[in-house]
Amino acid sequence: MKIAIVSPEFPPDIGGVETYAFEFCRELVRQGHAVTVFTLRHAEGEISLPGLEIIPGLNFSQDNDLRLFGSCQADIWHVLNAGYAWVALTGRPTVVSIHGNDFLRTYIPCAPFSLERLPLLWRHAVRLRAALRPLWLRRGQKLLARALPAARHILANSRYTEAVFLERFPACHGKTSVAYVGVSERFFSVPRAAPGSGPTRLLSVCRLSEPRKNIGLVLAALGRLKDRFEFEYVVAGDGHLRGELERQAENLGLRGRVRFTGRVSDAELMALYGAADLFVLAASIVPGSHEGFGIVYLEAAASGVPSLAARLAGAAEAVGEGESGFFVEAPSEHAIAEALERFLSAGIHFDSERCRAFARRFTWSGVVATACAAYRVALAR
Repeated sequence: MKIAIVSPEFPPDIGGVETYAFEFCRELVRQGHAVTVFTLRHAEGEISLPGLEIIPGLNFSQDNDLRLFGSCQADIWHVLNAGYAWVALTGRPTVVSIHGNDFLRTYIPCAPFSLERLPLLWRHAVRLRAALRPLWLRRGQKLLARALPAARHILANSRYTEAVFLERFPACHGKTSVAYVGVSERFFSVPRAAPGSGPTRLLSVCRLSEPRKNIGLVLAALGRLKDRFEFEYVVAGDGHLRGELERQAENLGLRGRVRFTGRVSDAELMALYGAADLFVLAASIVPGSHEGFGIVYLEAAASGVPSLAARLAGAAEAVGEGESGFFVEAPSEHAIAEALERFLSAGIHFDSERCRAFARRFTWSGVVATACAAYRVALAR
């Protein structure tokens, strides 16, 4: 099957949707499909994957992007962000993957035209684009109400995401299914650090640009526990909140026990998982933003590391209680401190192989199988 993928989020950029897009496309190619990916142009260049055609140049304007699609003759068009669901309005047979935040409050602007193509305005395109961005975001959000029902099928990354989506877009009832996400095989081969008598090693991996990730609450909880337990806490990721969080750790007396790594390479990430005893990410739900699933919980489990999560949104499906982790009912300093104390005092134990067994339920081959079934349904409509 010839499949055109539209994904503004794609490597070399880093993030959950970027990981989803890459692994999904790689599995499509592995299964023998011809795949073309339309994505943004990356300053550092595009990645290379045998069998995968990558066409950069998306710029969030419909006239430009339609020209980019050109005469691509695909059997099916698969949009990996709801912000590009407008492709379904062009007559192309379209399937849309939804992740949560992409339809709750789209962050993909949708301009009808490229400023660079307008006489006299092209010199000011960068400044005008920034000024018009709020307008194009509002336009993109309004367009979802027409575009999503026009899609032939919608694939959700969790049951939670599907339920929230259908509450928002009831016109899409009857053409959704849950594909979940997968976890790369490389995480199952992460070597576990030998158990020792040193401090318990805690790890968080996330962008430090969303307060709802609650890294500050974890730091506050550890501030309560620092005099009674030995631990090291590593926070991998970067964002505008990093400086504030570093200052918080310092003020809590956690110098030498908390380390912020910034952005890490794939090899460094694997090493961090291999050294960790517990993965910690107790995210909240806030208006317009939630954890649709959380690939990082599966990466941790596949690496043999249990997780502490909040029993909210898609995270409740990404962690197997008693198998690959445990929960706080709602993230607060007190609740997180109690949960961490339970783990640090050996009041709860997890087996690395049980963690890995849970993660093995989530495969990219399974995600692609669900997608291909959706393609067949879409083409039959």
